[in-house]
Amino acid sequence: MGIQRAALITLLMSSVLVVGCKNVPPVTSGMGSSKIVPGDDFSKHLEVHNPELGEKLKITSIKSRKTNDLLEVNLELTSSYKKSLQLQYHFNWYDPDGFVIESRKTPWKPLDLHGFQSTALRGLAPTTAVASFSVYVREVPEKAFKF
Repeated sequence: MGIQRAALITLLMSSVLVVGCKNVPPVTSGMGSSKIVPGDDFSKHLEVHNPELGEKLKITSIKSRKTNDLLEVNLELTSSYKKSLQLQYHFNWYDPDGFVIESRKTPWKPLDLHGFQSTALRGLAPTTAVASFSVYVREVPEKAFKF
């Protein structure tokens, strides 16, 4: 009985080590964020916590470059909705291990996206330690516009 127990403990410990050492990008709202690769699925860089809004938006292209060793991102956000959307967005920046850098320090920026419109969003990483990003988009409540 003692040998079986020791074998089981060894098996469990080795599986924990294998899973714990795996380099996994951060998960953001069910979508991971990682380095930009040509032909990549851009949806993993878009965070939308409202499923209805998420169906209306998609990233159609991403360009990136290093500017003074800072990651600079230019992405195209496209609406597949026929009406105008009043939105806000901000960038989240991640280090090579997938940890958020300077969380909540990026200000929300307003964005009016009209029916079926595409617009460019530009972000510049706050430090040279940034390896990847996501853009978080939320809808501005209609009440916020009424006085």
